[in-house]
Amino acid sequence: ELFTRQSPQALKALRDTAVIQSAESSNRIEGVTVAQARLYPLVLGQAKPRDRSEQEVQDYRRVLNEIHSDYAAFSITPDTLQLLHALCQSASGDAGQFKRVDNDIVEFLPGQAPVVRFRCVKAAETPAAVEELCQHYQHALDQENIPPLIAIAALILDFLCIHPSRDGNGRVSRLLTLLALYQHGYEVGRYISLERLVEESRESYYECLRLSSQHWHDGKHELTPWFNFIFAIIRRAYVEFEERAGQIKAPRGAKSERVLAAIRAQPGEFRLSDLERDCPGVGREWIRTLLAELKKSGDVVCSGRGPGARWRFLGNKGSNA
Repeated sequence: ELFTRQSPQALKALRDTAVIQSAESSNRIEGVTVAQARLYPLVLGQAKPRDRSEQEVQDYRRVLNEIHSDYAAFSITPDTLQLLHALCQSASGDAGQFKRVDNDIVEFLPGQAPVVRFRCVKAAETPAAVEELCQHYQHALDQENIPPLIAIAALILDFLCIHPSRDGNGRVSRLLTLLALYQHGYEVGRYISLERLVEESRESYYECLRLSSQHWHDGKHELTPWFNFIFAIIRRAYVEFEERAGQIKAPRGAKSERVLAAIRAQPGEFRLSDLERDCPGVGREWIRTLLAELKKSGDVVCSGRGPGARWRFLGNKGSNA
């Protein structure tokens, strides 16, 4: 909320960069590349695609825009999964359709015979498997003891193991990841490309997927490696966002003055939650950023970390607080 209101131009630059990187990285992971000179105009909608690779990059950007603008309108159902596939694979003859023939994960090594690394769900069983996938995901979300991030990680792992379409499953899985994350308040993907972070960690991506998919058909697989990978990507994105957003200075507007007045009025040590209570309508991130600025200037000190961190106002040291 703070950064959205205080510096819309800076955030727009972050969003544009993230969309470009996401469309490029998610397709490049699948071996789809376009000339660098064509990438920006394609993703920003300033050029028409000349071939299938360019069409797939532009399709991905369009689906990202749909998710960014109205993620709440999507429910995680088989129809939604087919819609995502149809939107990001518009140039293929089977866009939006489940596979008609079996498709296993096969590794091709130079001078060696192909090796089947994973046998996906058979084509005839795919519609029922996708239906069950969506039901299990909703059931997991209904359980108070299952954190949403674990449910999301399981959703994506199961989707990749089913491999419901002939092609484009990887791209749909990354779009589905963003959609599910946004629906649970993890919207950092708007500003930092999760797809780029995945591409930068490609070896870990495939290794964790390999480890967690073992014994999947028997229901005896271990989700932990895959969950750890997903969690690490999200954490890296937030760290990167904080670094970039931290370079945007908070304005001394009406909200800042309200928070400053509340800080000065604190009898001694206080927590961020105390300022939230005393400043209704001011977002947590706004307060957090202002405190960080005051700490840097020496006007406040902080002891501890996280929700239990305690702050103390020292007076005007290096700013106009």
